[in-house]
Amino acid sequence: MKKYVILISGRGSNMQALIDARLPGVCSAVISNRPDAEGLAWAAARGVPTCVVDHKAFASRDDFDAALAAEIERRGADLVLLAGFMRVLTEPFVRCFEGRLVNIHPSLLPAFPGLHTHEAALQTGVRVHGCTVHFVTPALDCGPIIVQAAVPVLAGDTADTLAARVLAQEHMVYPRAARGILEERCRLEGGRVIWTHDTTPAAAALRVPADE
Repeated sequence: MKKYVILISGRGSNMQALIDARLPGVCSAVISNRPDAEGLAWAAARGVPTCVVDHKAFASRDDFDAALAAEIERRGADLVLLAGFMRVLTEPFVRCFEGRLVNIHPSLLPAFPGLHTHEAALQTGVRVHGCTVHFVTPALDCGPIIVQAAVPVLAGDTADTLAARVLAQEHMVYPRAARGILEERCRLEGGRVIWTHDTTPAAAALRVPADE
């Protein structure tokens, strides 16, 4: 059975969605760079092993990433899922886990990479916003797209109301993406993601690929 680890920095709501989804594998650890991350207690209460690799204990970003990589390898991870992990990872780390390192970003990439995506969407005046699950590459928020979900931007939306609507979709598409990878129905081919099933239009929200 395949193993996966989840990296968090805070409450880890996407981590919770991943674990609650009962993915076809074993979560060998929830790892945080912050000892006070709320998600650690949530995971431990459900019998999931937890670990802290505190970035403040290391002299450099390279040293931290090397220690984090060693811990992930020690856990035997086939897949590494970033779930609100608020660290920019170095290129050697990303290369080490290339093809098995996945992130979720709260925008329809390539639109609005980086932070404050909901504010940017409102300021720009887009009518559609959403989230993206993607493989991680050294270029920030630029990796091959696995799945996206779109939500409308409504009149009167604030960054908080828009974020809440996007987060609900994050909790649906991230487990789906992870399940597809673990079941080997989703693969990288020539720098693009290939799903091994046909897709049909989704009803509640636009999701690409659509729900099976």
